[in-house]
Amino acid sequence: MRRVALVMLLAAAQGASAQGDAKRGAYLAKAAGCLGCHTETKQEAMPYAGGRALKTPFGTFYGPNLTPHPSAGLGRWSEADFVRALRLGLRPDGAHYFPAFPYPSFARISDADLRDLWAYLRTLPSSARPNQAHELRFPFGWRFLVAGWKWLFFSPGALIAEPKRSPSLDRGAYLVEALGHCGECHTARNFLGGPKRERQLAGAAKGPDGDRVPNLTPTKLKKWNDGELKSFLQTGLTPDGDVAAETMGEVIRNTTAELTPNDLAALIAYLRALPAIADEPN
Repeated sequence: MRRVALVMLLAAAQGASAQGDAKRGAYLAKAAGCLGCHTETKQEAMPYAGGRALKTPFGTFYGPNLTPHPSAGLGRWSEADFVRALRLGLRPDGAHYFPAFPYPSFARISDADLRDLWAYLRTLPSSARPNQAHELRFPFGWRFLVAGWKWLFFSPGALIAEPKRSPSLDRGAYLVEALGHCGECHTARNFLGGPKRERQLAGAAKGPDGDRVPNLTPTKLKKWNDGELKSFLQTGLTPDGDVAAETMGEVIRNTTAELTPNDLAALIAYLRALPAIADEPN
């Protein structure tokens, strides 16, 4: 009888695990910066209801509604649909997502984290705010062209841990390269919007909004000690009293300031371990 009870308890625990941990998913959503791209900038905008504009050289993209609304949001999605979107950049109908959605980084998120993220999104208040159509220059609005972009620049697959790297550096790599998708903004791109891999995280002369994006390699960060860098990522204040630019300021408020002390330390350690790359010329 005791053995049967133990088996039932284990089965219940596995079922709960399979459903995902929404509380942990809330933390992962912060680490992934989901709020910023999926919430309008206007006051009292409903979180995760979509509508945030992202201006790029190819036109303006609008973040979609992530709430569980059955028609405007993800209410009719399955967990498999969600995983496929982040792993492969594909909609439930099989069409390609534009890479303004950072699935090249999100493809590296672990199975457990995707499950917990999905569990969290299912708990959000539902919003009927309809998704806004992207406003893209010809011919970049043709989704079938993304197949060629993926062939050139997208390699799906998990983030592989390096045998000689410490667990802290592995965690930092995961936060920067996968969940935090820092390279999506802090890596220069070519005329097709493909990342210049040889300049990973070395900043860009023109980022998504047309402004210079800072170099995250030790070329720049060596000027700050760990305490100064930690303070900046928690408060947005630089050692000389300046403040982070508007876009980075939002990332700090919503993401890096919300990281646990261990995760923030791992992120900083990983940035310190990057190869130093010179700034991109204007």
